[in-house]
Amino acid sequence: MRVLLYGGGFNPPHLGHLAALERAREVLHPDLTLVIPDGEPPHKPFPKGSPDTDERLVLSQLNFGDLPQTEISDLALRRDGPCYMIDTVDLLRRRFPTDELVLLVGSDMLLSFGSWFRSAELLRECTLAALCRGEGEIDAISAQARTLEARGGKVILLDHDPVEISSSRLRAMLPERMGKAYLKDEVYREIIRLRLYGAKPELSWLREQVITMLDPKRVPHVLGCEETARSLALRWDLDPEAAAEAGILHDMTKRWSAEEQLAYCEKMGIELDEGERQNPQLFHARTGAVAAREFFGAPEEICDAIRWHTTGKPIMSSFEKLLYLADMIEPNRSFPGVEKLRELAYLDLNLAMATALEQSVKSLRKRNMDVYKDTLDAYSWYRAYGK
Repeated sequence: MRVLLYGGGFNPPHLGHLAALERAREVLHPDLTLVIPDGEPPHKPFPKGSPDTDERLVLSQLNFGDLPQTEISDLALRRDGPCYMIDTVDLLRRRFPTDELVLLVGSDMLLSFGSWFRSAELLRECTLAALCRGEGEIDAISAQARTLEARGGKVILLDHDPVEISSSRLRAMLPERMGKAYLKDEVYREIIRLRLYGAKPELSWLREQVITMLDPKRVPHVLGCEETARSLALRWDLDPEAAAEAGILHDMTKRWSAEEQLAYCEKMGIELDEGERQNPQLFHARTGAVAAREFFGAPEEICDAIRWHTTGKPIMSSFEKLLYLADMIEPNRSFPGVEKLRELAYLDLNLAMATALEQSVKSLRKRNMDVYKDTLDAYSWYRAYGK
């Protein structure tokens, strides 16, 4: 049996890794493929802030797990101390005592193979399959292959057109809301959900995800809120990308039925008071704040703004005021006084809040609806600005 071994840091695993493995499998036809994420690399420690071993294992499973006859092994991850490939191969020999082990390496790794720990033993135990980019490096790779074969090894060269991305470059891109194009959807979703590598979601991707959760009639409002939140953030020297993210997420659970909202509250430990339970229109702000973190890893600033975007509260942060107002004044809103409120939002946030809350309280009372206590408290707090 031929067993293909593919080890690496996979920090994170990306489409370049996947394409390399698919190319090797296409040529080598292994009976089994073992993807082996590194434990502690001996030559280059993982950068600060890298995911822990369990998280990297999950990412590797998401990246490679759909390949047939493929296992994602934690053999190297669970070992203490520096992670050398020969140690992993020694352990694998207990499972595959007579099978052919083929070790997939990049061209740069083949060129430096002589410096590997116990390289002579590794050369005896494994066939080396080296990915070669083509004419630019074929001479050097071929010469190294002949050298290793003269030492008793077996080397297979695989021509390969690589995906031009590296894990280090991806780690730099993810906090800048970039990099999704180089990652499988499942891997990207998990990175965003846990905010690994300091990642922030690309807004186009986030928008697509949330739109599928909305009633189609609500989509224009959410898109309008996104753009208004961004515009207000620019006016008030806040993060426009974070504001846009909050605008996209703020109504993400609005479509859920009252029963679904209550079930989610119970599941997530969200405690509703009697006033909230009597008013299902308030549910989505509570559930949305938690769901934004659970599904998309939204940071506290965004979750807090979602939490208070419906009722308001006294002493709101500028970011919380921004989302509250964006929700009320986005371009699709039409009610008496909205134009004045739009002007005030760019002139004075506190005065705009006072005006918005006054309009909200009057509207609720006109419809003989109870005004929730947080809204009344907020109205009492901010109306001093309207005098």
